[in-house]
Amino acid sequence: MSGHAFTFHGLRLEARASGALWWPDGRWLVVADLHFGKSERLARRGGPLLPPYEGLATLERLGSEIATLRPETVVSLGDGFDDMATIQALDPAVLAELQRMATMRDWFWISGNHDPLGHAELPGRMLDELPLASVILRHQADPQAGPDISGHFHPVVRLAGERRRAFLLGHDHLILPAFGAYTGGLSCEGASLRRLIPKGIAIACGRRAVALPIGFAPAKGR
Repeated sequence: MSGHAFTFHGLRLEARASGALWWPDGRWLVVADLHFGKSERLARRGGPLLPPYEGLATLERLGSEIATLRPETVVSLGDGFDDMATIQALDPAVLAELQRMATMRDWFWISGNHDPLGHAELPGRMLDELPLASVILRHQADPQAGPDISGHFHPVVRLAGERRRAFLLGHDHLILPAFGAYTGGLSCEGASLRRLIPKGIAIACGRRAVALPIGFAPAKGR
């Protein structure tokens, strides 16, 4: 997979094609919105029935990045789980794999709107936010503060006729795509995201990361 390297408030970062963010200098791997247990929550609430494998599919992709990059720290930027009941009913295979991945490295869960509390059996620590140099890692970008790195919105961008998960990079906000399987997306041109990042770069995920300008008026012909 080919990533896209950039600098954000003095941090040299790489937007991975998988949707993960890599900080090579500190060997931190950051992901957002894993949403473990989404299929279980939908079934429990009478929603559409989805194949109950999204947790293992998400773990496979995360495990591939961990095996490739060998991070010393892994950070989940909130909504690691689809709701609190999902944490209680977590698939033992998913829990065992999370515990294996967390062995010999630091692991942080940032609390999100879906998972405001932790669970004793989960590896690592849960925090409201986490500083990284001059940047704050939090679940949702704060329009009154910054710079920050966050998730929450599941941004997507249209590229070559396809909707693709995307990073959004602005002056004070870097928003990660949802890493979890079966997660929906919000267009980077939507009002909520345009208020946070009126102009910047969308980095589309896929086989390779592709950077696109967003929010700029098209050049007028002469």
